[in-house]
Amino acid sequence: MTTYPSASPTDPRFAPLTARPGKIVAVHLSYASRADQRGRRPAHPSYFLKPSSSLSGSGGTVERPAGTELLAFEGEVALVVGTSARRVAAQDAWDHVAFVTAANDLGLYDLRANDKGSNVRSKGGDGYTPLGPTLLDARDLDPSALRVRTWVNGELRQDDTTEGLIFPLAQIVADLSQHLTLEPGDIILTGTPAGSSVIVPGDVVEVEVDAPQTPGAPSTGRLVTTVTQGVHAFDGELGSLPAVDDTQRAEAWGSREAAGLVPEPEPFTLTPELRDKLERTPVAGLSAQLRKRGLDNVSIDGLQPMHPQAKVVGTARTLRFVPNREDLFASHGGGYNAQKRAFDAVGEGEVIVIEARGERGSGTLGDILALRAHARGAAGIVTDGGVRDHDAVAAVGIPVWSNGAHPAVLGRRHVPWDTDVTVACGGATVQPGDVLVGDRDGVVVIPPRLVEEVVDAALAQEEEDAWIAEQVAAGHPVDGLFPMNAAWRERYEAWRQR
Repeated sequence: MTTYPSASPTDPRFAPLTARPGKIVAVHLSYASRADQRGRRPAHPSYFLKPSSSLSGSGGTVERPAGTELLAFEGEVALVVGTSARRVAAQDAWDHVAFVTAANDLGLYDLRANDKGSNVRSKGGDGYTPLGPTLLDARDLDPSALRVRTWVNGELRQDDTTEGLIFPLAQIVADLSQHLTLEPGDIILTGTPAGSSVIVPGDVVEVEVDAPQTPGAPSTGRLVTTVTQGVHAFDGELGSLPAVDDTQRAEAWGSREAAGLVPEPEPFTLTPELRDKLERTPVAGLSAQLRKRGLDNVSIDGLQPMHPQAKVVGTARTLRFVPNREDLFASHGGGYNAQKRAFDAVGEGEVIVIEARGERGSGTLGDILALRAHARGAAGIVTDGGVRDHDAVAAVGIPVWSNGAHPAVLGRRHVPWDTDVTVACGGATVQPGDVLVGDRDGVVVIPPRLVEEVVDAALAQEEEDAWIAEQVAAGHPVDGLFPMNAAWRERYEAWRQR
């Protein structure tokens, strides 16, 4: 049997430890400042593992691999387990920690997307876990009063204390001990505060953990790591190659602005004022204004309103069906499937838009789901498939546009597949969040960025058309009036001024 010796105390990769740790466990997100920066705050801690081969000591180097751009530092408080811990209580957990030191949880965002959250490649590279340079005795320290600071080329980038943790250190130790045995020498990386960002070859990163409120202000000293440029590229025949997008750039740098990206536009909101304008605007008028802006393929065709006098205005919540295949219906058609999830999740003022490929040979909803949508405050339902229980659905009162009635259940033609994705309905592409407006003439899809411009232009055109109709009714010929020539335009503008 092959045996693996303990690390030598002189092995620089594992200094200042006296043995190679059995495992390194890292927390994904634990500081409030980092959570606020990311725009999400977890309810519970979550973790990933790093190999012990990623360790290095102070004064070492780390390579940014050839063909990559997003190597980021993360200064952290590292805990070294002293005695085995299995299912320990939070109040006893700190007794199982022997030492505290500084760590840099380096990560390569170029490799993060394909690791699906495991971080095996993005954070497991050689030298990606510098540790040290000094161990502090945990018995002398208050776990809620530790400070971590990080400098890049002498400039302070991170400065926070464990008082700012969402999950206290003792909770992290106790939680991990419910799932696995923490053994002597194991390392726990406890997360990084706000300020983590991208580093490039030539940069020098320093991390220090200290306890300024403790007598003597014990400190680990500065953990120093220099970034170098690697010469070895990844082989695409062996595995996926590095890939980055603006989302990864923004997360690696800390913000879109720091990454040099254009700030994201404010999310669209269908305000009560916009909704009121849209409810007063005929779909035909909106369609004409969209066509003037080069959008001809925004009509959902072939559908009829269940309530001819109804008007629907709302943002799209999408549901996609695929053609029925018996094995897929067995796996996706029963239980809490995509259809049920969509109707349970629809929000007030939203329109459920169903892609059914124009297939009229079965229902895509019935009275129970119509009741659920109505109870959730949905603005309406648009499907290019059929509707079961037609009269019962009509009695619910929610506006519905469909391809007609059919008595068969969903499984005759469809498998409910997914929700909140781009769909094709009645020959039109609909994305989640698009604005839908429907009346007796049909349903149109308006990109959110154009809503205000289009509805204002359509209302102005409606006013103009109403005036033209009055002139025609009064006996004026259409020629020169519709559309208006210069003389009629002058008369119209004078009328508007009055």
